[in-house]
Amino acid sequence: MKRAGIEENLLAILDSTSDSKHTPDANDDRLAYLEAVRSACIVNENPPTSKMREAVFQILRVGKSLELITESFRLLNELDKRFPRVYLSEKEASESSHLVVVEEGWSPFLFNLENASRERGAGGRSISGPLDSLGFLQLMQELAEVANEGNLQALEIKSLRNMLLFQYLVNALEGDFLPRNRVYEETMNWTHLRESLLNMLLSTRRINYKGLMKDCLSIMCGLFDVSAGISEDLESPDNAASKLSHNGNTASALALFELGNNACIALQKLLIMIMDLDMSRKKADMQGSTTRADGVRTPLMEIILDELTYDIDMLSPFLKVFNEPKWKLEIILQYFSKYTTRLSTRTRRSNGPTEDATTFSGVLNCFSNITSTRSITKKIKSDVVQVLLAHAFQAHLSSSSQQDADSISASKDEGRSSSLVEICENIISAFSNLRRTDAKMEILPIGKEALFTAATILSTETGAHV
Repeated sequence: MKRAGIEENLLAILDSTSDSKHTPDANDDRLAYLEAVRSACIVNENPPTSKMREAVFQILRVGKSLELITESFRLLNELDKRFPRVYLSEKEASESSHLVVVEEGWSPFLFNLENASRERGAGGRSISGPLDSLGFLQLMQELAEVANEGNLQALEIKSLRNMLLFQYLVNALEGDFLPRNRVYEETMNWTHLRESLLNMLLSTRRINYKGLMKDCLSIMCGLFDVSAGISEDLESPDNAASKLSHNGNTASALALFELGNNACIALQKLLIMIMDLDMSRKKADMQGSTTRADGVRTPLMEIILDELTYDIDMLSPFLKVFNEPKWKLEIILQYFSKYTTRLSTRTRRSNGPTEDATTFSGVLNCFSNITSTRSITKKIKSDVVQVLLAHAFQAHLSSSSQQDADSISASKDEGRSSSLVEICENIISAFSNLRRTDAKMEILPIGKEALFTAATILSTETGAHV
């Protein structure tokens, strides 16, 4: 009864405010409602009702001021963190994690059968309520327009709102997926992931899954370029002042710079979750846990590799913006494996343990002599090889740094140091052989950075062991 009373009192603030009403008084009412919800739920720790949450979500979807959309975005994330719909219960050390799903909890998505007729009636295009699959697809198409436009003059509040809305939806997908995936890894019960919001979004037949994933890649690269362009403008005061005064929306330009970066991070987060889901789905398939109802979906890794292979212009921007070391390295290794799997078995320089092209050391072995290097550059352009090797080296170093932070064994540290020295020697050797196969080849800036880093590490490591 207490929650019902709080809900009634708070929603009364919005009684005179409709989604289409954007007068100063209506916006003040919306801000007052957001502050009242924060006070009642976050400060005084009263769980919000579904109607209260949905009203906050509606403000994010229809708000036409920067203050409204940012405040509603922040409050939604605070509510989800404080009162999650899916979470892991406390457990003893010897017990498996227990997944708790608040069935009556509000969600920004509508995928269940109960709302199917409502989705069909709204055509997936409700302007303020939770999104169905078509609503999510429409949002991605609008983000693609922002990414493709790529100039300051095109700025408008709708673009900022869409980027914040997308970030919130990805946060909601993550909050639902991560605890489910953790429990799946412990119990191997596929039902937990089958019922995840992410799986339901990707499994719907109402959208073209491959097309959506390709859009995600192009949007991420496009927004990265937009943010980079704005960054250059802001670093040049005269140029920035001219463009911003012409557009008359300095605050929105600065916000777009920050939101563009955050949207790229959200897109990366979404891609990583999908690849993690694909890995769990593969395990479930092997165990016979899936059924025909789960459908068939092309693994995202295959889609990414196809796009990077056939659209070379996307390769460098993608590797610049996608910076999660584990998956970045895996993507590059699988890219190389298309051309180097057989070569790696013929270019081993020692009788030690075999290394194939699914490891970074194995890929570097493929560039250990002129013959194999020339064979690869006949299939992959030398400048593409430089980009791939340099980014793989960056990802390997980042992964090694994370492993070193977790290591407490001196013997293991010594082994890693030895391995790192070998990697650095091999990366320098690989670039040297690339130059020997093509005397006219110029080392790209990212290649020079990799070589400088490798030489610096070798100097430090060899000096430390003298």
